[in-house]
Amino acid sequence: MILADFQACTGIDNIAEAITLLELNNWDLVAAINGVIPQENEISGNASFTDAAAGSAAPPPSTSSSSSSPLSSSTPAFCPASISSRQIVERQPRMLNFRVEYRQRSVDLVMEEGSTVGGIKQILETELGVPVSKMQLKGWKTGDISDSTVLRSLHLPKNNSLYVLTPEIAPCASTSKDSALQESLSQNFLLIISHRETKKDYNLNFPGSRTIQEVKRNISDLINIPVRHQQWEGWPVSASDDSMTLAGSGISYPCHHLSVCRKSPPNSQEPTEECADVHMVSDSEGDDFEDASEFGVDDSEMFGMGSSTCRKAPMMPENSENEADALLHFTAEFSSRYGENHPMFYIGTLEAASQEAFYGKARDRKLLAIYLHNDDSVLSNVFCSQMMCADSIVSYLSQNFIMWAWDVTKEANKARLLTMCTRHFGSVVTQTIRTYKTDQFPLLLIVMGKRTSNEVLNVIQGNTTVDELMMRLMGAMEIFTAQQQEDIKDEDEREARETVKREQDEAYRLSLEADRKKREAQEREEAEQVRLERMRKEQEEEKEAIRLSLEQTLPPEPSEDSGKQISKLRIRTPSGEFVERRFLGSCKLQVLFDFVASKGYPFEEFKLLTTFPRRNITQLDPGSTLLDAKLFPQETLFLEAKE
Repeated sequence: MILADFQACTGIDNIAEAITLLELNNWDLVAAINGVIPQENEISGNASFTDAAAGSAAPPPSTSSSSSSPLSSSTPAFCPASISSRQIVERQPRMLNFRVEYRQRSVDLVMEEGSTVGGIKQILETELGVPVSKMQLKGWKTGDISDSTVLRSLHLPKNNSLYVLTPEIAPCASTSKDSALQESLSQNFLLIISHRETKKDYNLNFPGSRTIQEVKRNISDLINIPVRHQQWEGWPVSASDDSMTLAGSGISYPCHHLSVCRKSPPNSQEPTEECADVHMVSDSEGDDFEDASEFGVDDSEMFGMGSSTCRKAPMMPENSENEADALLHFTAEFSSRYGENHPMFYIGTLEAASQEAFYGKARDRKLLAIYLHNDDSVLSNVFCSQMMCADSIVSYLSQNFIMWAWDVTKEANKARLLTMCTRHFGSVVTQTIRTYKTDQFPLLLIVMGKRTSNEVLNVIQGNTTVDELMMRLMGAMEIFTAQQQEDIKDEDEREARETVKREQDEAYRLSLEADRKKREAQEREEAEQVRLERMRKEQEEEKEAIRLSLEQTLPPEPSEDSGKQISKLRIRTPSGEFVERRFLGSCKLQVLFDFVASKGYPFEEFKLLTTFPRRNITQLDPGSTLLDAKLFPQETLFLEAKE
């Protein structure tokens, strides 16, 4: 519906171009329309289409878009493929050809689709000797191109033409032709193209950077003649390559006259002995196929007349042991027959293709498109050349599908395919493929992966058109997108639950860790208290032992009537109690100090003071007597803790 609205608003009838513009704007209809309308006024060259004969604008050709056939709701589901440990073979990258013009030089490049614009500039820096910082690469069909832009995101055709501008490098006198070429690339050329069959003239304005191939494609939309069926007159002899730009082709400026008509079909000739028999359709079978003119080709080409009737190499070797080698041969032969512009076929087993398409994160999953080729069918050549190689189909399949192919021309290869389908998809799908006749090939099976089983959404036969094929592919994508959104929602919810569980487990682990650390700290504290208590007890026991030892070494207390000089001392303790004892006057101060220590007041911690006058007895010589210390006949002392 978005595609139809976009074409109605912009008047772009080319489906491939419309899809490319929508994809560049992420399928935002308003943004795509706003981005296309000014572009058409500037560079499209289609705004000035005039009918020179009638004097009015030539109407664009009507495109018949057949409605997509409804998807079969009765398509049976089948079991998912079992997971295998076989190695997944990588797909071959798509290669792009570039012809880059700079002044009088032309450089041909071949780049992978995954390369960047900066990679092209780096190669050109080596070839042209122009620094990347002073190089401007022009000729892209879309704007906002930076050095980090990936070529795949630009949806480029196989062959491309670009040109280099170096405004910061002044051209020398010998490069006047180069500057003239660069100037002509930015000029507009008026092409007056006469359609000889309808006797109509079309006046088309194109910039000099447009290629001859692009001009032929644009005129094909007006005259309804495919490029390969166009016969031209009026191109200069120097315009020998369709990839050349108009500025470098040698056409007249500012106006150049050309004429075009449809090529006449080649005369039918009898096949030679070296050619294979032509597969003709009987009258009874003719009703099963559409007229070949709907595909834009002649009847002779559709049925393989002329040179196409010669026996070709098989698309796939018979009884190939390795599926990857068979698919490599298929891809090479397909490119040889129909050109390099085709979908990228997955190189690997059907099981590996299913795993890449169905198994992974929901956001990364894709539909699986299985192309079944049969050279014995008259529709194979038309379907491959007109459908599978159409730019819009190639782009759409490459972005949204994993493409896997197989050739069922040989019975051995067909039997091998049926065995693979039975193993991975079930017998119902195998029986469905077996019921199709040779003339109904080629087939395109659209398979979607589900939680418990895989489902074939659509089986597209060879007798279809580009528009119908695109609509059926888009219809399958709508179903897949709806299912994918549900899978993404379920996956997000599951991941959210797992995240909450992980956070809870982490919180529980941190809680256990905190409890363990707290318990260890408590145990360390208790152990420290036990150690301190033990040390305190040991110190007390040591002090008590010292006190008892001192108490035992003290001389006996003399009696008052001994007749000797006796000093009576009265000592006040810090607690306020008084201790009295008699000492001989000839007794030394050390005996007094030992007596005080025996009472629990060691000399190291306490000092002994007199009341008046205040004297510190502990500072006196312990060897002096009490008489020398004037502590006779009696004295009152007090103990005070040392600071």
